[in-house]
Amino acid sequence: MHFSIPETEVRSGENGSTYVAYNIHVNGVLHCRVRYSQLLGLHEQLRKEYGNNVVPTFPPKKIFTLTPAEVEQRREQLEKYMQAVRQDPMLGGSETFNSFLRKAQQETQQIPTEEVHLEVYLLNGQKVKVIILTSDQTEDVLEAVALKLDLPDDLVGYFSLFLIREGKDGGCTFVRKLQEFELPYVSVTSLRNPEYRIVLRKSYWDSAYDSDVMDNRVGLNLLYAQTVSDIERNWILVNKDQHRQLKSLQEKGSKKEFIHLAQTLKYFGYIKFDPCITDFPEKGCHVIVSAGNNELNFHVKLPNDQIKEGSFKVTRMRCWRVTSSQVPVANGTANGCGSGKCEVKLELAFEYLMSKDRLQWVTITSPQAIMMSICLQSMVDELMVKKSGGSIKKMLKKRHNGSIRRSDSQQAVKSPPLLDSPDTNREPVVKLGSKLTSVTLRGISTSNSANDISGNNFHGNYAFEGIGDDDL
Repeated sequence: MHFSIPETEVRSGENGSTYVAYNIHVNGVLHCRVRYSQLLGLHEQLRKEYGNNVVPTFPPKKIFTLTPAEVEQRREQLEKYMQAVRQDPMLGGSETFNSFLRKAQQETQQIPTEEVHLEVYLLNGQKVKVIILTSDQTEDVLEAVALKLDLPDDLVGYFSLFLIREGKDGGCTFVRKLQEFELPYVSVTSLRNPEYRIVLRKSYWDSAYDSDVMDNRVGLNLLYAQTVSDIERNWILVNKDQHRQLKSLQEKGSKKEFIHLAQTLKYFGYIKFDPCITDFPEKGCHVIVSAGNNELNFHVKLPNDQIKEGSFKVTRMRCWRVTSSQVPVANGTANGCGSGKCEVKLELAFEYLMSKDRLQWVTITSPQAIMMSICLQSMVDELMVKKSGGSIKKMLKKRHNGSIRRSDSQQAVKSPPLLDSPDTNREPVVKLGSKLTSVTLRGISTSNSANDISGNNFHGNYAFEGIGDDDL
């Protein structure tokens, strides 16, 4: 997640006094508005629980009123502090940190705690309406949806809630996976845009785990609905003969066989991102990125309009990093944002082992860069669990506190309609050869952007494997 504090506000307090508020943004969207004293309270609580050696340094108090320059300096220091805490696995995953952000989000949006109906969608468009509290966190809402669908407790962890944006053309953009530091009801309603919705989708990558899910009737129906949706959106590559076989299985109601056949198809289980820009194999190339099967797949359009395809395996990524910068939009100034409007430009850069002794940076410029990073991290986590002989069920283990048993009725997963005819207008694709090496090398580590998500730290990849030329 990209935490930033791009701006401050002078707000009115009690008795006519004023104070400086710091706007904390997540992925470029306002999450909460807090005072310095609130962040200091969070810091002291973290220090009490984890010690001075673990918790980052906090900007010091000032005796006198801050000058504008000092306010800006403190804003930058607080931003780096929040990013450092979030990057630390222990601090960023702590209930102290996450509950602080949830409470601040609710207070900022001025949404009282009360019982409400929340609509969560399945990928076949089916609406699941659950009764929750506005203060219920992501895990609570996921459990409420599972209860409504009669999904067994031991399968809940195989699924996650995602925030998506529906396009007018029927397509959808995955914005992010809902996190433990946010309240889903508050997150989606505060956007005040009906195009945004919360959807349920499987949260693992290895299709071998599909068998666990398909052993249950509800799990099978959810996976079937997702598979049909992915085919309809052209996320899964299907030729005419395969399409005919799939449609025949659909007509027979053979859902397991349908999924088994789909598992053999290219891009099964992948998440497809919106068109964006990359510097591979040349700077400024248009690309469609898909994440799945422990890789990022590229469909690159070269300057000569030729389409090439290639994949970057997560096990060959030494590290990756997401960076952000403020860029002016219409009416912005030529030399920066000034008093004009700005938008956040996000980039995902990863260092890739192209050959035995050659590491190379590849950069993707996309509003979905953080979602891509989340995909990479979850792939690595899954690989490491598998490598250590652990169980994905333990990895996906959730708490059981019985606090959300509010559903008054259960709801069946509806079968999606039969598949439409396949798209015959696909552009021809050729493999992205290893000879295409004209990559623009970028020294990401030397970036001095104040908005770098991880400060001077990279996402180190513990699944990184050294390989030889023969394996490439």
